[in-house]
Amino acid sequence: MIRKSRPAAPGSTADVAAMIRVDHAGEYGAVRIYEGQLAVLRRRAGSARAVETIEHMAAQEQAHLKAFDGLVNERRVRPTVLEPVWRVAGFALGAATAALGEKAAYACTAAVEEVIDEHYAAQIAALEKLDGDKADPVLKDKIAAFRADEAAHRDTALAEGA
Repeated sequence: MIRKSRPAAPGSTADVAAMIRVDHAGEYGAVRIYEGQLAVLRRRAGSARAVETIEHMAAQEQAHLKAFDGLVNERRVRPTVLEPVWRVAGFALGAATAALGEKAAYACTAAVEEVIDEHYAAQIAALEKLDGDKADPVLKDKIAAFRADEAAHRDTALAEGA
């Protein structure tokens, strides 16, 4: 018999845990995309500026991942079981787009960051609806700060010719 899990009630502890799990997985995927891009672009002549720009964005994503690592551990949230998939798929996506050139790598960044910006906006809106002991200002503030970084990454990628 297949057991179906029920979606968490909005504002429940399970709902917040799911946000942390999804965001942790997303930041891990982003780190792997940038690692794949850098693995290719560091070997490509004339890509020094792109490497420097992507290294900066990758460092911010690594800081986001570290913050979500902390939340996963502090709140005892089960990490995604798909981490091995994101490890390979993220790196492959980054390497493949970088192999097509800097503009393709930036297009990948712009597309991913646009989706993440919308995702984080929805999470912030959901967290703002919580009150009392369900409110989670620490998580909301972290997500808002990370959202600003993601939007800056998108804007940088677009400015670089995505």
